[in-house]
Amino acid sequence: MPADTTEDVRTRGAGVSRQVAVLPVGSFEQHGPYLPLATDTLVACAVAREIAAAYPVHLLPPVTISCSHEHAAWPGTVSISSVTLHSVVRDIAASLRRSGVEALVVVNGHGGNYVLGNVVQESSARGERMALFPAAEDWETARERAGVATSLLTDMHAGEIETSVLLHASPEFVRPGYETSDFVADDRRHLLTLGMSAYTDSGVIGRPSLGSAEKGKALLASLADSFGAYFSLLTAEGSEGSEGDASADAGRG
Repeated sequence: MPADTTEDVRTRGAGVSRQVAVLPVGSFEQHGPYLPLATDTLVACAVAREIAAAYPVHLLPPVTISCSHEHAAWPGTVSISSVTLHSVVRDIAASLRRSGVEALVVVNGHGGNYVLGNVVQESSARGERMALFPAAEDWETARERAGVATSLLTDMHAGEIETSVLLHASPEFVRPGYETSDFVADDRRHLLTLGMSAYTDSGVIGRPSLGSAEKGKALLASLADSFGAYFSLLTAEGSEGSEGDASADAGRG
């Protein structure tokens, strides 16, 4: 949770022509027997904290429950509708604008939050400043820089990337078992119809055994570097509308 006071926010905004807020969006869904239900929220918050450490942004608390319907077969998973998530993000953006914060970056930690791309597209078409981060290209760059062996296709859920980020940022939440839980299911063409349970018994799709804290640290550092282009775009004078539409294909599983 951000520790800012209202005076911290006032001071940070002084002299800044265009303020940017960062909203982590996670989920509450199964991540196998070794990662917590809050994994996507922890990942999104880790990315957002890394951004806030490098750029003068207004860090918001996370949205912790989102669209996890494909994981409904596992105990503990909780979802809200895409319509609700759409409304929540829109309402947050509107509230920020009323307080003088013109731009919002949604840091998505869950690949199933497809609706966030629509929120950004629609907001940008109205001339509002909004972006979705990280894009698939940002993850691919981070994967290469960190030496992650698993492809983004294979590393779908509770795999090398998510395990690495948590081993670095929140190691106390990682339980034993990731070392022996690798499972690959690259052909998932009926995922939206059948859900995750049609492709994995454990809830894992990826190679968590390859995860490490060192890779997690490098992943976050790379994403912070990639964020620079988004920050420049959203704070540039005269930049309006569709230019703020930064990838609708962001987030991990």
